[in-house]
Amino acid sequence: MEKSIKKYIIGIVIVFVCVGMFSCKVGKKYTRPELNLPAALVEGGKDTVTYADMKWWEVYTDTTLQSLIRKALEYNKDMLIASARIKEMAAMKRISLANLLPQIDGTIYAEREMENYGGNNPDNANSFEGKLLFSWEIDLWGNLRWAREKSIAEYMQSIEAQRALKMTLIAEVAQAYFELVALDNELTIVRQTLANRQEGVRLAKLRFDGGLTSETSYQQAQVELARTATLVPELEQSIALKENDIAFLVGEYPHTIVKNIVHREIQLPDYLPVGLSSELLKRRPDIRQAEQQLIAANAQVGISFTDMFPRITLTGKYGLESPSLSDFLKSPYGFMSGTLLNPIFEAGKNIARYKAQRYAYEQECYRYEKSVLSAFREVNNAIVNFNKIKEVYVSRKKLEEAAKSYVDLAQLQYINGVTRYLDVLDAQRLYFDAQIGLSNAIRDERIAIVYLYKALGGGW
Repeated sequence: MEKSIKKYIIGIVIVFVCVGMFSCKVGKKYTRPELNLPAALVEGGKDTVTYADMKWWEVYTDTTLQSLIRKALEYNKDMLIASARIKEMAAMKRISLANLLPQIDGTIYAEREMENYGGNNPDNANSFEGKLLFSWEIDLWGNLRWAREKSIAEYMQSIEAQRALKMTLIAEVAQAYFELVALDNELTIVRQTLANRQEGVRLAKLRFDGGLTSETSYQQAQVELARTATLVPELEQSIALKENDIAFLVGEYPHTIVKNIVHREIQLPDYLPVGLSSELLKRRPDIRQAEQQLIAANAQVGISFTDMFPRITLTGKYGLESPSLSDFLKSPYGFMSGTLLNPIFEAGKNIARYKAQRYAYEQECYRYEKSVLSAFREVNNAIVNFNKIKEVYVSRKKLEEAAKSYVDLAQLQYINGVTRYLDVLDAQRLYFDAQIGLSNAIRDERIAIVYLYKALGGGW
């Protein structure tokens, strides 16, 4: 009897295993939308290498900046959230795999029941039971395999999301640092200008007291001194706020950021290789993330489609049961059953759900295409900025040199009584603006590199 039950169970299991192995997977397989990519990222470009292939520490050579980026990658809260998200999706992926396989549970049960009707007829009844419970949904149409494909896509999406976040975080820290250095340099220029204004007030007072000039020149010098002094607290405020932004990015409480003084150290090459247009799809993690989201949406369409087909579940039980512990091992029993669940009437819910998922997939297609268009726009904008920022620097450098010569000449002529003090003030204003413009040009050069490196997908 026991052998026949075992043979019966094994035979049914083998049948359903064969059915599961050779079952079909209905639904439309994912294919990437036709994008009609341009031949090159820039007109006439045919690069096979790209600037984005450089490591981020090779691009950002400032040791202070490198330290900040490493802290951000390790302690930034969004990065920690992304890491935890990957672990969550890995566990969900494991669940989807387990759903494809049979589930076996085991129970051991013992009971002792005592009855005494009337108080004179005590009766004890024992029950001992041990059993294995078996259940398995046969993935006849691919419903569970679509779910498995969706979970894998969501897992890969979480990985690409972390990579995209890393790329963005590196760019945000670098940009904020260069802006902070530029603000610090601007404050230095303002303080130097303030010292010159104080000296100008002293000289104007001496000349006024000596009767060489009118009181107007002296008052003009004081006004210019007061105007320049108002810039100091404004810049100090901006520096403190920027330092707080950087501290937040690196996962720390607000504190002073030690930085290097900006110099004209960065030499931009005449040309940067940017790579082929098709390579951008592989290099940008945000584009790959969008595609994984599209794959998951396609798998959800497959799930909704197969929900309209019958589902077969195999269940079984094999165990031992006896009222006597001595006969427990001699009392086997078992059964096997199959259940067919077929949707008959659901007022069109399954069809509507399938159509809704198809439209959701269509939306994801457009989002994916939009992400590709956005990436190409970012790359081209970054290339335009990179190509033009060098011209901006050269022009502002020439302006700063000319303004310096002009202010030196105006001061000399004023001392010799050739020009008015108003001419000196005009020259000083021009020189001050030229200094700030040159400092900003150096900042913009560095930020242009940040934008281009990020747009090409570098850093992750």
